[in-house]
Amino acid sequence: MSSPSPIQLIQRTIPASVALIAVSKTVSVEKMRLAYDAGIRDFGESRLQEALPKLEAFRTLTDVSWHFIGHLQANKVRKVVENFKWIHAVDTLALVQRIDRVAQDLGRSPNICLQVKLLPDPDKFGWSADSLRAELPALEICQTVAIKGLMTILPQGLTADQQFSTFCAVKDLAAEISAHSQLQLSELSMGMSGDYLQAIAAGSTMVRLGRILFGERTLT
Repeated sequence: MSSPSPIQLIQRTIPASVALIAVSKTVSVEKMRLAYDAGIRDFGESRLQEALPKLEAFRTLTDVSWHFIGHLQANKVRKVVENFKWIHAVDTLALVQRIDRVAQDLGRSPNICLQVKLLPDPDKFGWSADSLRAELPALEICQTVAIKGLMTILPQGLTADQQFSTFCAVKDLAAEISAHSQLQLSELSMGMSGDYLQAIAAGSTMVRLGRILFGERTLT
C-alpha cells in the first residue's frame, strides 16, 4: 500500500463537514491535477488572468468548484461571475450590488461571502461589524446573488488564542445576522495555512489552504 501524499495527510486533519479550498494561485496545472487526484474538488484563485487558463484546462472535470478569493475589482466582475461558482472576498455594498446586476444580466446566481474585518488591519479589506449591520437592509434586497456567509482574513502576529477568539466573533456575527435579518449566513470562510485549525475549532465551514498544500509560493 502506498504512503499517503502530503495533501492527503492535510485532508485527514479537516472534518468532512468543512470544505477544503486549495488555493492554487501561482500553482501549475500539473500540481493542481495531482491535488485533484488526491481528492481535492475546490480550487481558489485570486487573479483572473492567471485563473482563466486553469479553468479551461479543467473544463472537462465537471465536479470541480471554482472559488474567486482575491480582492475583486469592479471591471473584473463580469468575467468572475461568468466563471466562478463562489466569490469570497466581497467587501463593499457597491460591489455586492454590481455583482447582483451583472449576475441578473447573465442569468447566473453566484454564491458570495461578505468579507468582514473585526480587528484593525490596514492591509485587509472588509466591513466592521457595525458597518455591516448598518447596510443589511440594502443587502437584503439584492435579488440574484446568493449571500451565503461571512469571510475573514486575520491580521498577522496573533496568538492561537487570539485567532480562535476572533474566528468565534465572526461566527457569532453571522449567527446574529441570520437571526435578525433575511440573510441566512450558514457558511464561514475562515482559516488559512497558519490558522486553519483554530478556524475549524471556532466553526469554520470552508478553509482556504495554499502553502501547506503546495509549498511556498513563487512570487510573481
